[in-house]
Amino acid sequence: MSEFDEQEHLDSEDIEKDDSSSGDEHKTIHLSGMYENWFLDYASYVILERAVPDLKDGLKPVQRRILHAMKNLDDGRYNKVANIIGHTMQYHPHGDTSIGDALVQLGQKDILIDTQGNWGNVLTGDRAAASRYIEARLSKFAGDVVFNPKTTAWKATYDGRNKEPVALPVKFPLLLAQGVEGIAVGLASKILPHNFIELIDASINILRNKDFEIFPDFPYGGLADVSKYNDGLRGGRVRVRAKISQHDKKTLIITEIPFATTTLSLIDSIVTANDKGKIKIKKIDDNTAENVEIMIHLAANVSPDQTIDALFAFTNCEVSISPNSCIIDEGKPRFIGVEEILRSSTDNTVSLLKQELEIRRNELMEQWHFSSLEKIFIEERIYRDIEECETWEAVLKAIDKGLKPYVKNFHRKITEEDIIRLTEIKIKRISKYNSFKADELIEGIELEIDEVNNHLEHLIDYAINYFRQIKKKYAKGRERKTELRNFDTIEASRVAAATQKLYVNREEGFAGTSLRKDEYVCDCSNIDDIITFRADGTYIISKVTAKTFVGHNIIHINVFKRNDDRTIYNLIYRDGRRGVTRIKRFAVTGITRDKEYSVTKGTDGSKILYFTVNPNGEAEVIKIILKPKPKLKKLSFEFDFSELAIKGKGSQGNILTKHGVKNIVKREEGVSTLGAREIWYDDTVKRLNTDERGKHLGAFISNDKIFTIQKSGNYKLMNFDLSNHFDEDMILIEKFNPKKNISALYFDSSTEKFYLKRFQVETTNNINKKIDFIGDNPQNYLLAFSIDRLPQLKIIYDAKANNKEFPDEIINVAEFIGLKSPKAKGKRLTAKVIKKVEFIEPLPYDEPQETADTTEELPNQTENPEIEKPELSVSTKKQEEKVIVENTENKKDKQAGRTEEDETQQMELDL
Repeated sequence: MSEFDEQEHLDSEDIEKDDSSSGDEHKTIHLSGMYENWFLDYASYVILERAVPDLKDGLKPVQRRILHAMKNLDDGRYNKVANIIGHTMQYHPHGDTSIGDALVQLGQKDILIDTQGNWGNVLTGDRAAASRYIEARLSKFAGDVVFNPKTTAWKATYDGRNKEPVALPVKFPLLLAQGVEGIAVGLASKILPHNFIELIDASINILRNKDFEIFPDFPYGGLADVSKYNDGLRGGRVRVRAKISQHDKKTLIITEIPFATTTLSLIDSIVTANDKGKIKIKKIDDNTAENVEIMIHLAANVSPDQTIDALFAFTNCEVSISPNSCIIDEGKPRFIGVEEILRSSTDNTVSLLKQELEIRRNELMEQWHFSSLEKIFIEERIYRDIEECETWEAVLKAIDKGLKPYVKNFHRKITEEDIIRLTEIKIKRISKYNSFKADELIEGIELEIDEVNNHLEHLIDYAINYFRQIKKKYAKGRERKTELRNFDTIEASRVAAATQKLYVNREEGFAGTSLRKDEYVCDCSNIDDIITFRADGTYIISKVTAKTFVGHNIIHINVFKRNDDRTIYNLIYRDGRRGVTRIKRFAVTGITRDKEYSVTKGTDGSKILYFTVNPNGEAEVIKIILKPKPKLKKLSFEFDFSELAIKGKGSQGNILTKHGVKNIVKREEGVSTLGAREIWYDDTVKRLNTDERGKHLGAFISNDKIFTIQKSGNYKLMNFDLSNHFDEDMILIEKFNPKKNISALYFDSSTEKFYLKRFQVETTNNINKKIDFIGDNPQNYLLAFSIDRLPQLKIIYDAKANNKEFPDEIINVAEFIGLKSPKAKGKRLTAKVIKKVEFIEPLPYDEPQETADTTEELPNQTENPEIEKPELSVSTKKQEEKVIVENTENKKDKQAGRTEEDETQQMELDL
């Protein structure tokens, strides 16, 4: 029994007969059977007839019916959308609203429909005007690739009164070019739009059996990370970001928005993030018209770079899109990747082109057949054979007999229909028949038949040429708008604006943002974590809240930076109540929130004696003062933390001394023991990194800077923070060398002459500021630059414009102009008309030998004025310069019997 027979059998069992005393028959229909059938029918209808596109033409039924109706109305002029909607209702049974919405969406995609009037704005989300006010017609592209009644299969409409296409003969990957989104019953389809030109190139590669890749291209532009696209299948993900740039120090500008968002929804998300304290902004101006322009004015003392990352992390400036490539193939839903869709579309295009060629060949053969019959019929005067015929049958028989000697010259059998057509030739045509023109006509037909046969024999080459012609005719203005990049992962806690203030009550052991009467710790955000160290050697990481208990005897509390391996904690602790004193250095990179950990061995009665926090791994020199005891003459010694290796937070540490410690003081500030950081620049994501990706910029210490030059004619000095953003028009990035000179050649629009200038970069109060060096006129432009010591410039003069021949000239830039300020105008290059100018190979230059290099010193050096030495120090009271944890225990040390020499030897062994 088949599945359907079994279902019918079950349905019959759902109907029970109830014979009453009156003999009437009552039927009871169970709901289970009804729901099984009705739900399946409804789900199948929605999937096949409404929400999911067909693989062959890439259209939903409503879209196909709209295009068919527009083709019937097409006369080259615009038609009222209301008229198109009414005409489409002959084929589509779901009312004018669904047709109107689908038509507006098709028009906004700007591929198949030319529009006129207010069709809304996809950027702002504004709706189109009423259908009676707007007009549309089929585009020329649609006329070339979508319609051909000779290759179209037809079916009856829903009411049986008209015919509509089963699928339009689309000879282009329309489904991937437009994209589609639909929600059916039990499944959904979401195919992202792809680039018009790239689809054509990929189709040509398919025909040539070459590899290809296609990725989404959104009409709004923006930036996209397609590393997890997964061929458009379910489970893939595309991250799309707005294009944000720094307009000035206090203003950001958004010029492109992510796909599936509008300027209104984007601004709402920014306002919401600001209200929640995730970002700090002053106001937003929306100047969007034809192009997006959203101005974000920042609050005072807010980093633009950090705000850009925060916009990506907390607002719709970055959205994640999950594709789900579902189509209808042969009446069934299928989940296939975009590459398979493109291959199927390309195969379908080749098949349709073959059908068109075969149809055209058949038409030409018929035309040749009748033209040849007509020529023989007239030239051989066969029409005279019918003069004596008295019946119709005799006429046909006479003509057939007259043609028999020539039958072998024809490609097919001469039928009765052919003879009837010959009888319909008018006497006027016979009398004016021109044999020469007839021969030319037949010869032209034969040449076209040969051409068609050649195309059929070389069908792939013909299809490739077809795609090339489409690209040549319609590709203008359809270049890729979305820039493909690999996005870095933004940690929300690192970029959230510090809109809250953290306070601590050390006596009661509470910390939070609501304890405004207690001790202020630092600024924080409401998604930060805080780390708290206690005097007994335990520490805990907890989330920032209004008020939370973090423990008594707090010696350090601050915002915790996860995965921060450069913040080093220097620690000395006593193991137990009377145990040895140990010393250690460690970092805390990541632990479980709200779980208590210990930096000691965990012995009961352990106590921290000395504790410092060093943001850049600084290692200070300390002096340890021991408790007096019999036979112990040396009561103090010094220790340098740089001699101690950095280990894990769970290490026990080394033994510092076995004697009681009275107190510990800091003798010297420390320098970083972590050494310089190797920095790379990855042009793919336009970010700095320490993972050896991209261009190596060098080793950086605290005062080092990054130097960039922009194509717009400005330079910028910035620190080497990994969260830095870089301008799109950046043409140079390197580690800043203050000894280098910049030689710049630029065009001055006010004088319409080329100017040359040399300058040194000014560093005073210019960090993270754009310094313009080609003038304020927006028409000025930078032609070339050089960072060589002794650059040379080659000038080729325009003989025609100068009315005289001038030899090429090579200029030594250093002799031509001296060093000036970046704001100086420079020196005019020449008064003659220049044809070409460029920097060439510089003159050799030997760097002077220096006796001492103080730019990058070894980590263990004790003094370097170039290096900043930030110190984060903690005590039971708020202190900012140093931490001294005094041991107030006055109990006598029970250890005795050792000489001073023995104690010294034991300390050396411990160390």
